[in-house]
Amino acid sequence: MTVLLEKLQSIRIADHELWRVSLLFGAILIGWILGKVAQVLLLRAADRAEAGKRQTAAVACRSIAKPVVLLLVTVGVRQGLAALLLSERIADLASTATSVLIALSIGWMIYALVDLVDVWLGMLAVRTASQMDAMLAPLVRKSLRVTIVVLTLVQVAQIVSDQPLTSILAGLGVGGLAVALAAQDSLKNFFGSIVILADKPFEIGDLISVDGMDGFVEEVGFRSCKIRNFEGHLLTIPNGDLANKTIRNIFRRRNIRKLMNLSLKYGTPPEKVQRAMEILRELLADHEGMHPDLPPRVAFSEMRNDALNLMVLLWYHSKDWWAFMAFQDRLHLDILRRFNEENIEFAFPTQTVHLVREDAQGKG
Repeated sequence: MTVLLEKLQSIRIADHELWRVSLLFGAILIGWILGKVAQVLLLRAADRAEAGKRQTAAVACRSIAKPVVLLLVTVGVRQGLAALLLSERIADLASTATSVLIALSIGWMIYALVDLVDVWLGMLAVRTASQMDAMLAPLVRKSLRVTIVVLTLVQVAQIVSDQPLTSILAGLGVGGLAVALAAQDSLKNFFGSIVILADKPFEIGDLISVDGMDGFVEEVGFRSCKIRNFEGHLLTIPNGDLANKTIRNIFRRRNIRKLMNLSLKYGTPPEKVQRAMEILRELLADHEGMHPDLPPRVAFSEMRNDALNLMVLLWYHSKDWWAFMAFQDRLHLDILRRFNEENIEFAFPTQTVHLVREDAQGKG
């Protein structure tokens, strides 16, 4: 009889424990189902917001939909563990683990919501002519995400260590000094990016020249600036170096200057030289892209050893390089045609070599 009672008691205890374990798995399952339902509803809401051209709401719903499953599953685990009869040490470990998961889930959610910054800055960029917002967007996005990651890790450290926040921040201060000493170049590049944003030597999409390298600015990040050259290669220049270099912003020039030196044969009569200058002035009179304050200049600049040089200086007031090239093509053809009609000949580089025989020197 005693043995039978002991067996019945053990069955009741086992049933009781099985009920608690079932409650744990049931809470996890409910949390997962709720998370999936919330995710589907958020994604549908995002689709409706996009259809209604409410970009901010669409991005917010999609950002929250990513971590919501993990968050609700973690809440389910926490509620299910509360039903178990655990030892004090195991209960503390379980509570710490679930608290860490909740902190990571919330941190992930805030991290994903940083995408809203891109939307807001994009909307602001549409209202302004400057491309500075396009430069600020990646920097603001990255700085916010780094801040969120650091704060999340600090929160996790506080949960795991069970130490006050001031002690953790003091430890981070000592460690941060060591990291700063080891990452001087990174800090230099970071402050270089701040100098670039403050000074605004260029904007996204500008064509610039640095150390003989020409290319279009694609991105300004924390560490470096990315430039796409004419060959299609992506050049990465550290911001710390770029802030101390001479930057030529080709897109901000007011005009394109052209200097030509036309060489005429030494046997050209003065009348022909004068006529050549008149032809050049006629072709350049009120030329395409001319500004009244910078008219073209034509001058008989010098009498070189091998030719008579005519200097032509003009300014083309447009940033469109290919329009300037088309104008230049027409100008060159007109000069060549008019000079041929007037029988004005161009000079070719020549060199006269005098050969003296040794026997002739001896007789002299």
